[in-house]
Amino acid sequence: EIRAGFRKEFNLDDDDLLLVQIGSGFKTKGVDRSLKALAALPSALRKRTKLMVIGQDDPKVFQLQSATLGLGDQVQFLKGRSDIPRFLLGADLLIHPAYNENTGTVLLEALVAGLPVLVSRVCGYAHYIAEADCGLVLDEPFEQEQLNSYLQRMLEDPQARADWARNGLAFADTADLYSMPQHAADVILGQETA
Repeated sequence: EIRAGFRKEFNLDDDDLLLVQIGSGFKTKGVDRSLKALAALPSALRKRTKLMVIGQDDPKVFQLQSATLGLGDQVQFLKGRSDIPRFLLGADLLIHPAYNENTGTVLLEALVAGLPVLVSRVCGYAHYIAEADCGLVLDEPFEQEQLNSYLQRMLEDPQARADWARNGLAFADTADLYSMPQHAADVILGQETA
């Protein structure tokens, strides 16, 4: 099984929880927000939660923030990779509290992989997460407190995560995901000409 092999490769115990954040441009993607939310978790939950940040960017400033927040080896920064689907299948949650983003293709990739998503409303594809009921969408304007509480809620509730995963897979089965990027482009272009 992909998940078991993946978790073994990254030294994750059975009760460890893995968050992934995927995408280049760590500042725009809100990695600072994710680190704060991880640091805000109750101690016992925080200890068994890991965050992998994957993308093409210089992680120095975020590694520094991670150290300052006392997250130690709970956070790993990985360069962009070609095996992202393995991470989507091996993780427990995709966290994506971006500051701004036209689309967010990784949100659809997570949905198709049955990975629950925690996302900021500004992402163009965030409404698919809401429609599919495969995670939680943060309100605008962004509040760190809401991200912190949503993250805790999602990590503490394996039944909800299982439901969101199932909902995402069911939605992916019925929706024409391949036309979504085109539809999103039409919507964005429509807004710009309006």
